[in-house]
Formats: sequence, structure tokens, C-alpha cells
Amino acid sequence: MELEAKRNLRKNLRKARLDHVSSLPESVRGLLFRRPPAPIEALVPEGAVVGLYHPTIGEAPTGGYARFFAEAGHRLALPRFADEKSIMEFAQWSDPWGDGDLEVGPFGALQPDDEAEALDPDVLFVPLLGFTASGARLGQGGGHYDRWLAANPDALAIGLAWDVQELPALPVEAHDRPLAAVVTPQRMFGPFGLVGAR
Repeated sequence: MELEAKRNLRKNLRKARLDHVSSLPESVRGLLFRRPPAPIEALVPEGAVVGLYHPTIGEAPTGGYARFFAEAGHRLALPRFADEKSIMEFAQWSDPWGDGDLEVGPFGALQPDDEAEALDPDVLFVPLLGFTASGARLGQGGGHYDRWLAANPDALAIGLAWDVQELPALPVEAHDRPLAAVVTPQRMFGPFGLVGAR
């Protein structure tokens, strides 16, 4: 029953996200997520490897953040999959201005090619379908990020989302790791549970 409820929730959230994004004029979309808010920027230590995702249709864009962090001297990493059954790893993304170092991966998203250096992000900006104001996250359902975050517990995970993706509550399982913060075009939620966070 819970599995079916999650499946329906994901379906509804995908539609709401696509409807919301398609209602935004192209000129407005281009102004959003240009750079991280100062409190989020302050969470990223000097020299940290910053993990991002290359957005698929409807997902919050990451290009502005990628260029911002690259210009600040950070190395960037994107998820990479050898095939649909392999675990998610991260590899260097060196061209956030033109994507010239990326290829289409097994799930249809752009990813670093086989020659790109494997990296483990210190800070990871993650995609999501839904989130709560307290940092709970609902992903696509494949569990790739859950498994990676479980294997890399020191990595700081921050969600990027549209405001329409906020929910009052989400079904949370034992393996679900809360986000350190969530950024939308209108608000920032968190940071949660971090030393020195206000």
C-alpha cells in the first residue's frame, strides 16, 4: 500500500513540476538559480568538490551554480553511470559553460565520459520530486542518491527545487537521509542540524 501511495505521489509531483515549469516564461527561467544564497555559499568549504546534477526536463537548473562554483575555484562533479544497473558514481565536470566534456548516459541525462576523473563530492546539490520544510526529500524512486549518501555520510546534501514541490509531510523510511538545506526560487529552508547553523 505504501509503495503504491509513493508511486502515485511521484506521478502527481512530476506533473505539478512540469506544469509549473512550463508556465514560467523563458526569460524568467533564465534568471532563477543564478547563484547560491549567501548562507548556502557559506556551507561550501574552500577547496571542496561540489557535486551537481545535469537537469532533466522539469528539474531545477544547476548551470548557474556550476559556473559560480567553478569561477570560485571549486572542482565540479556530476553523476555517472556505466549502465542502468550500475551504482552511481561521480566524475569531474570541467566545462559548465558548454558541456563539451559530457555524453548522454544510460538514463538520458548528460554525464562525464569514461575518461573523466572519478571524484567524491564534499557538498552535493541533489534533484528531487518533493520536499518538506524540515528537509525530508522524495527522489525519483531509483534510490541512487540514497545509496550514495549512505556510503558517503560526511557529504553535505542540499536540495534544489521549485516552490510547488514543497509538501507538508512525506513518508520517510529508515534509509532516507534528510537534506542539510533546500533552495527554491523564493525561499531557503535550513540549514538543518549543522553546527553553527542559525
